[in-house]
Amino acid sequence: EIQRNPRLIMDGVSRFDIMQGEIGDCWMLAALGSLTLRKHFLENVLPKDQGFQDDYAGIFHFRFWQYGEWVDVVIDDRLPFLNGRYLFVQPRTSNEFWPSLLEKAYAKLQGSYQNLNGGYLSDALVDFTGGVQVQFSLKDPPRDLEEILKAADKSRCLMGCSTSGQSTRNIVLRNGIVQGHAYTITGAVKIPYKNGWKHIIRIWNPWGHGEWKGPWSDDSHQWDRVDPEYREALLRNKDDGEFWMSCENFQEQFSWVYICNNTP
Repeated sequence: EIQRNPRLIMDGVSRFDIMQGEIGDCWMLAALGSLTLRKHFLENVLPKDQGFQDDYAGIFHFRFWQYGEWVDVVIDDRLPFLNGRYLFVQPRTSNEFWPSLLEKAYAKLQGSYQNLNGGYLSDALVDFTGGVQVQFSLKDPPRDLEEILKAADKSRCLMGCSTSGQSTRNIVLRNGIVQGHAYTITGAVKIPYKNGWKHIIRIWNPWGHGEWKGPWSDDSHQWDRVDPEYREALLRNKDDGEFWMSCENFQEQFSWVYICNNTP
């Protein structure tokens, strides 16, 4: 009814396939954004043996870690619509449905879509991996936070972060950061800058748009002083919700960091 030619996945799974809908489940979508970067975890949650093509029976299944075991959640393919629009996660590509269906399965696991309205990013990271998570308060961060993030990125950990404030209100600050919101950390690197080195962190907003406007953002002049080789490799100047910022600004703007992997 929604699409003539639906697909579960088009051209692979990416965080840019996700656009948050009306419900406040950024905590779950931020974890999902991180999961798309780690294929060894993703294949567990999103089993490959399914799609809309062969012997399609109107059902899908997804797997989540609950209380020490992997639980298979089976759903039908009906999605909540209101006035002809998606109520919850909407696909960026009109006929790619894995984000909407995975969100529905997770809502079923939690009891209802309503139960996704507000939650903990740390819980979702564990539910998608069966891993161990640690969190750091950025009010009193570890002295080697830059090295921790860089090592976690290299070790293929799932990472997220959140801002302080009420998640029910989502106030967007003038600098582009959303209060009471969860984000995905998608990269942490050290690059040559001026006469030294600079630690910068890449962050993605599950809304699929809305970015930081300060130093190291997409249009900022800091990139003019970066070697073109690094700039071309790192900078993606699009309104896709993803942006870079310095470690100093990161600590000022965000309140918590979450890191999750198979082992401590």
